[in-house]
Amino acid sequence: MNMRWNVQTGSCALALVLFVTACGNRGSEQPTQAANANPQSVAPRISIIQAPATVRDRVQIAPVAAHMVPEVVTAPGEVALDLKQVAKITSRIEGQVDKIHVQLGDRVKPRQPLAAISSLQFDQLIEEYLVSKAQADVAENNFRRTEKLRAEDIVSERRLIEDKGRHLETKARFQHVREKLLNMGMMADELHQLERGSHQEGHHYTLTSPIAGTVVAQHVVRGQGVAPGHELFEIVDTSRVWVFANLPIEQARKFKEGDVGTILPKGSEPVTAPLTYLAPVADETTRTIRVRFEVANQQYRLKPREYVDVQLAIPSPPTLAIPVSALTVVDKMRGVFVQRETGYTFVPIEVGREGGGWVEVRKGLTEGELMVVDGVFDLKNVLLKEHIGSGEGG
Repeated sequence: MNMRWNVQTGSCALALVLFVTACGNRGSEQPTQAANANPQSVAPRISIIQAPATVRDRVQIAPVAAHMVPEVVTAPGEVALDLKQVAKITSRIEGQVDKIHVQLGDRVKPRQPLAAISSLQFDQLIEEYLVSKAQADVAENNFRRTEKLRAEDIVSERRLIEDKGRHLETKARFQHVREKLLNMGMMADELHQLERGSHQEGHHYTLTSPIAGTVVAQHVVRGQGVAPGHELFEIVDTSRVWVFANLPIEQARKFKEGDVGTILPKGSEPVTAPLTYLAPVADETTRTIRVRFEVANQQYRLKPREYVDVQLAIPSPPTLAIPVSALTVVDKMRGVFVQRETGYTFVPIEVGREGGGWVEVRKGLTEGELMVVDGVFDLKNVLLKEHIGSGEGG
């Protein structure tokens, strides 16, 4: 009876050991099968791609190398007029507008007439100019003649001094009136025409544009009376504009005047421009620093008061990086196509930060490997077709 019990006990123990061993073996196989079933943990089934000649012609290769991958700061911005490119036209005398030469929206050139104003004050100033010019000429001729006579001891020293005084006095009066007319916008050649009496249009005070630009405001019509300081026209030149943005103080500290930023208008091409101003005082409400870019706008694509995005790049040490154009996704894995002796292969990689058109490579590539930087889409199509073909063949 004891013998039978021992045999049964031993049989049960042996069975238990086999059961436990078998269970342990099955348990150790399950993670391997699960890992193999995960599409994200394995490389693509086709490792080497045989691209046709038409695809190879479109493929461009570049070696993997170290590049700067800057940290890019983006902030909302607004386009504004460059105040050096704005002119507000006012009359400097009282009068009445006789003629309007331009209208709203017209493009004008420097010194182009805008309006003609008749003015009694201007007539009187012209008369004073001509009289003072004549007096100055007479006084100078007298003085020159007296100088010669004094040299021959024909006239007294007192006579010479008196004529010289009248000459200087009339000359100063003439110069004063001349400066008045020049400050009102008249040109030197116009004054010479007055002196010769060759002017044909009477004494009209003509307003001219000091800059090239577009008439964006007109506040006067023909027959209207005007007074000094009354704004009649506004002219702006938007071939160069300002772009303002606000940066957090800690970010603004990383930049300086002369750094180059990128302006990103909606629906238009990016534009690069230098940073020309960082406010020395933070905004009281937002605690941000106002920055300004001066942007060449020869095509007039940027419109003042338009909202844009502004990007500035913070330089960083060179690191292994690839162009953004080389990066693609296959079987939910990010990677690049690398050239091998017999074709191309897709290599999964681990990426880091992105900026300036470059992506940092943390794992998966080594410096000097030849990667595909153009034609990636074509190679990806070939790879997908080979996947489908191999699936149908299985």
